[in-house]
Amino acid sequence: MKIGVIGIGNIGGTLARKLSAAGHEVRVANSKGRESVLAFAKEIGAKAEDTKGAVEGADLVILSIPFPAITSLPKDIFDGLPGHAPIIDTGNYYPGMRDPQITAIDQGQSESVWVSEQLGRPVIKAFNNILAYSLASLGSPEGAADRLAVAVAGDNAAAKKIVMGLVNELGFDPVDAGSLEESWRQQPCTPVYCCDWNAEQTLEALSLAVKGQATQTRDRLWDQLMALGLNPAHAQIVASNRKANAPA
Repeated sequence: MKIGVIGIGNIGGTLARKLSAAGHEVRVANSKGRESVLAFAKEIGAKAEDTKGAVEGADLVILSIPFPAITSLPKDIFDGLPGHAPIIDTGNYYPGMRDPQITAIDQGQSESVWVSEQLGRPVIKAFNNILAYSLASLGSPEGAADRLAVAVAGDNAAAKKIVMGLVNELGFDPVDAGSLEESWRQQPCTPVYCCDWNAEQTLEALSLAVKGQATQTRDRLWDQLMALGLNPAHAQIVASNRKANAPA
């Protein structure tokens, strides 16, 4: 597939690297322009583009940028994107830590529904509930015991099927998390968030989420991270997340 990746941070960069290694035609971009992604593109065997160039004619787009940057994207960025091409939103809202307050989300709107409204295009929510280390290093073949899972939410069945296939190709069990409105169940600090669950555990964690409950845990996330000290091991981070997000 021709895949455009906008944002090459922890998640976007990891996805771009793995997809390029898997043989996809990957184009990468960020808000700073083509020159700023040239070195990374060369390193992973991708093509460096500006944001519009990364999207034009793509079969699939991965949007992996901070929430404040959503409204700064060019208004015509998706004019050259075929209507059937899925747009994956990997983002998470962290008010007080990185992001300004967004009233609609603070009042209960699902994060990716807000993103879809800003873009004027439907999106699929995926890869937001997995740690970058897990995504980079803990994938396993289909059918492997205790294979980690990734939740996928969206309204377009065909687009969701494509994204779930990509999740499987990258080494994880795709779990259908319902509609885009229901994607609040995989937002930060819900029971499914960054806990390295398998598919069965992921389904259970999604069902255990309580609307609005994760906000309090999310607002304590910085203190939770600081309590781990400098350079915590991946296992420590997962254990901390499980304790905070899914204590039952």
